[in-house]
Formats: sequence, structure tokens, C-alpha cells
Amino acid sequence: MTGFFDLLKKRRSIRDYEEKDVPLDLVKEIIRESCLAPSSGNGQPWRFIIINNRDWIEKLSDESKKNILSFIEQNPDAPLKQYETVLRDKHFNVFYNAPCLVFIGGSKKTGSIQVDCTLAACYFMFSAQARGLGTCWIGLGTNIQNPEIRKQIGMPEDYRIVAPIIIGYPRTIPDTPERMDPHILKTVR
Repeated sequence: MTGFFDLLKKRRSIRDYEEKDVPLDLVKEIIRESCLAPSSGNGQPWRFIIINNRDWIEKLSDESKKNILSFIEQNPDAPLKQYETVLRDKHFNVFYNAPCLVFIGGSKKTGSIQVDCTLAACYFMFSAQARGLGTCWIGLGTNIQNPEIRKQIGMPEDYRIVAPIIIGYPRTIPDTPERMDPHILKTVR
């Protein structure tokens, strides 16, 4: 397995995948490891939904696109407007045709759900990277609103999607972008 500091340096957001399925047992193993993440009061409120079916992933992409475009029409000055052209492209899949999608989220009633699930998502992405898999957090994939679709994929009514993460075997890996030095506002001694 890759060393920890190599993981930090080499993890990339992957948007181009081989036509190869990710074994479900491997996805579940990565999820188990993501549950080692810290959480507020050790509440471990995260829940996972695995979509290991390309037709369903495409259906979820279409659902997200439809809902985002509706939002843009109602809010033409919203920052999401920058995505309008690509979202109107019927061939664009917000999940980049990945072989597997994992929704990390939990109850909207949990005050720390955003932070707790974000930590689990980070562990998920590093665990996948250590196994030679690629991931990408897809912010545009949080817009699953249709009650019937939510029910069919096992998403509870009060479930909030925090991190839709695609996973698969990378076809290409982008170069590491240049990083800025940390911006430390002040050191108090």
C-alpha cells in the first residue's frame, strides 16, 4: 500500500474511468475504513448508499441535472449558472460515467452531519487511493429530490446527501496542480 504522505500528495479527483466494475466487496471494505474517521461526540452518524449500476447512475445524473436547471431558471443570478450549458448537454453525466457511486450522508436532524460526513468522505477517498482506485466528490450530484427515486435507492426522507463520491479504476490521472503556501492569518504565542 501507498505511504501516508504519498497519499496526501498523489490523491487526485478522477473524472475518467476504465470500463471496469469495482467489486462490491472492495467498496464495502473502503466504506468500513471510512468509518474510522472522527465524528462529533463519536456519534458516527454517516450512512452510505452504494449505486453499483451504470443505468442507475445515469438516471441519478439526469435527476440532478433536471433539478439544478430548474433552480437556475428560478435563480438566474445563482453561481450554479456557470454550469448551465454543460447541464443542458444530454450526453453529459454529472457522475462522469463512473462504474460506482457512493452517497455519504445522514439525518438532516444531526447538527454535525456536514462535518462528520466530510471527514468520512476524506477517509473514503484516501482508502480508495491506497488501492489504486480513483474518486471524485461530485457536488452537482446532491440534487436527488424525486421521492420515488429516493425511495428506490433506499434514501430515507430525512437523509441529506453530503458527499456523492464516484469511484473506479482511473483511465487517466491528472497532474498535481500547483498548491499555494498556507495563508496563516496570525500566530499567537
